Amino acid sequence: MKHKLSGLIPVFFYLLNPVFCQWRAPKYSNEFLSIGAGAAGIAMSGAQTALVSDVTSGYWNPAGLGFQSKKYDFSLMHASYFAGIANYDYAGFSVRVDSNSHFALNFIRLGVDDIPDTRFLIDNGQIDYRRIRSFSSADHALFFSYGRKNVFFPGLSMGGSLKIIYRNAGQFANAWGFGLDAGLQYRVKKWRMALMVRDITTTFNTWTYNTTEFESVFAQTGNAIPVSSVEITLPSMSLGIARTFEFWKNRISVTPAADGVLTFDGPRNTLVSGKPVSLDPRFGLETGFFRLVYVRAGTAGWQKIKNFEGGYNWTYQVNFGVGLRFKRLGLDYAITDLGNQAEALYSHIFSIKASF
Repeated sequence: MKHKLSGLIPVFFYLLNPVFCQWRAPKYSNEFLSIGAGAAGIAMSGAQTALVSDVTSGYWNPAGLGFQSKKYDFSLMHASYFAGIANYDYAGFSVRVDSNSHFALNFIRLGVDDIPDTRFLIDNGQIDYRRIRSFSSADHALFFSYGRKNVFFPGLSMGGSLKIIYRNAGQFANAWGFGLDAGLQYRVKKWRMALMVRDITTTFNTWTYNTTEFESVFAQTGNAIPVSSVEITLPSMSLGIARTFEFWKNRISVTPAADGVLTFDGPRNTLVSGKPVSLDPRFGLETGFFRLVYVRAGTAGWQKIKNFEGGYNWTYQVNFGVGLRFKRLGLDYAITDLGNQAEALYSHIFSIKASF
């Protein structure tokens, strides 16, 4: 059986190769979906593939919904970036379907609002500020997720997410996209292991441009204005592992977690860069006290940056956060981008969760 599977792997990539070459997918597509869901997971730098088991599983790994303990789970999150210029919002809701499965609905929006449109600022040679308009540029994603424990293999849960993407740049352009994610989680004793594949079917974004809005502006440039285009997101894979250690009669818990994100679109500026596979590791740690207070930290985003002396320096991102749990309510906070980057932009993230 092992020999047969090893023979199918090169055939699989051979069949996919013409598709990838034809569309020439960009390395970074739908990057707003890489930020995260919930301040708890973001504080651990996204090391959640094996650990997550609440409503945010619809984003991190839908298989975690199979291990959700409460019947209902609801979460909200808000974050501001670049001194409030961009706003990132998340909302999620999950409900038990039966004793072994949950369904979840997650929504994400990243947007820049009130962008000045100065195309009509000048009227008959005179500046008229009343003619300034405004528009928004925003990315939206809606996840329909389902996770179920396998009754034949105790400790195993499987899940999948259908995501619908809508992106718009004011009245100038918009895009619709569709994709599928799939994941597994396996628990044995206090160990948790997981596999998550994003965009497993390849996610397609179809862009449509409203050329009547800006064709007069670019008429003198001589550049062709596209009417439509297709942007695709290639599959990526995450492998995760986590374990919980408990001390002092379970009053203190320590949970380290690690994820390895594998991309298949050639060399990237990651800790391990290769062709065709690159590896971006994520490490997180959560310490709980009396199941009431949680302190979290994580690191990810290791990159080699060229300095002014002609050499290279390694940069990385460090996140930190705290959380409170009181009966059915939870409040989490995270601060991101605390690495050794000289021009780091700090972001404060807040989320609230209710379980019933």
